[in-house]
Amino acid sequence: MSHIVFYEKPGCGGNARQKAALRAAGHTLDVRDLLRTPWTPDTLLPFLQAQPVPAWFNRAAPRIRQGLIDPDTLSAEAALACLLDDPLLIRRPLMQCGTRHHLGFETEAVHAWVGLGASLTALPGSTALEGCAHSPARADSASTSIPMTGRCASPPPPSA
Repeated sequence: MSHIVFYEKPGCGGNARQKAALRAAGHTLDVRDLLRTPWTPDTLLPFLQAQPVPAWFNRAAPRIRQGLIDPDTLSAEAALACLLDDPLLIRRPLMQCGTRHHLGFETEAVHAWVGLGASLTALPGSTALEGCAHSPARADSASTSIPMTGRCASPPPPSA
């Protein structure tokens, strides 16, 4: 089987299920903290470049749920700047096996990439291993946040 470097958000239930599926399939993991890794364009782009820009983002990230960032409107350059500035925005997990890189955990794609074998039938809820183990909270519909499109934006300053 394969040895995989697995970048996770520590404590993420979805990442825990993903790691269990990989280990059940016989893979060994070198688990690393995605949020504490000092990402650069050269280290992050190999994980991203095979996907369209909106797929680079963790749609459950607070700044996206609040409408402060719209991944569908960002250029690749602006999106990369956002991800480097705030790694919580990066879709998880990031996985590396040798020189091959993978973004996210769409079960069929991961199976085609490294193989998951019979591990999928042995894990409860394993047919949908992408994303968090819980449903993301919806942004407050009464929020006064103004969506910022086309760039990575911080919340607007309070009105005077």
